Amino acid sequence: MTPIAWRRAEPQDAAALSILGGATFLASFAHDHPGAALVAHIRNAHGEAYYQAALADPAQTVLIGETPLGAPVGYVMMTPPDLPLPTDAARDLEIKRVYLLAGWQGGGHGDRVMALVEEEARRRSAQRLLLAVYPQNERARRFYARHGFVHVGELTFMVGDEPFRDLIYARKL
Repeated sequence: MTPIAWRRAEPQDAAALSILGGATFLASFAHDHPGAALVAHIRNAHGEAYYQAALADPAQTVLIGETPLGAPVGYVMMTPPDLPLPTDAARDLEIKRVYLLAGWQGGGHGDRVMALVEEEARRRSAQRLLLAVYPQNERARRFYARHGFVHVGELTFMVGDEPFRDLIYARKL
């Protein structure tokens, strides 16, 4: 399997993150999300302006994974928590997005991403990781469970104007 080199994303990576985010979201959810809602969500939540703002915010960290030739194949975004449960911004860190193109899933790449997330969380003195996951994404749920995450709540996640249920997972560090 082609290796992935991970680095902290920089402002000039906003376009690549936008393309990668939109492509992975579409590939992951086209089977059970309405097309118009998917397109609206991707244009808003994965637009280049979204990533430019995230990369300019010192409270957010985005790591981008690339092939040896520099092609973007994955990224992870960590932010202060924004979930409908009690959180402590000084102690909690939300994994907002963990995306890998299908050809790079497996082979230990996800484990490497989680190790990088843990490293960043410890650098920030975080004591708990949080994330939201789609209940029908069994593969992701098994991955998070294998990494010590447990179900602690639920939220409504909007895709365009369509509501979907997500599960909130947490893991103490």
